[in-house]
Amino acid sequence: MQRVNQALRPIPGWVVYPLGLLPLAWLVVRGALGDLGVDPVKEVEHALGLTALQFLVGGLAITPLRWITGVNLIRYRRAVGLVAFFYVVLHLAVWLLLDIQLRWGEIGADILRRPYITIGMLGFALMIPLAATSNNAAIRRLGAKWRVLHRLTYLAALTGAVHFMLVVKAWPTEPMLYLGSVGILLAFRMVRGRWTTR
Repeated sequence: MQRVNQALRPIPGWVVYPLGLLPLAWLVVRGALGDLGVDPVKEVEHALGLTALQFLVGGLAITPLRWITGVNLIRYRRAVGLVAFFYVVLHLAVWLLLDIQLRWGEIGADILRRPYITIGMLGFALMIPLAATSNNAAIRRLGAKWRVLHRLTYLAALTGAVHFMLVVKAWPTEPMLYLGSVGILLAFRMVRGRWTTR
């Protein structure tokens, strides 16, 4: 693991941003090729939301990965979180602009009436302060409070997984795997936290 960490050391954190754009670029290519199915808006909306969830789970896994294997990816965690927020914003924008087409009455009713939309909006709201404080100035200004605030990441990932589960309105394998992954990562953090404080 020391060799892996040494190999990673010259790679800056900002490299996550161009790599994070690759799923979006592939989605654009699929659109250009007409490979988005019979409902392109829904396909784009789903793909963006799923990519956001993947980055959320990936960011959540960075610390447990270091604990278990010794591979240190902490320098990339902030960028991974910001990329996740970027895809959440795109996911929401597609829903508002292309799916609902800014019919605000319908939007408000759906948020109140449909649990998966309510939970999805909650997850988005949780990520706003996380993204807004993901910079060095905010870290210095908030001090120890910054770590407390960024524990919202756990809840944001959980709401994202639950949102995905409720969207499909069934119990298929893929949403259950994401929800299970988030649950395991959170449980591992809780168990280790209690163990290290004894």
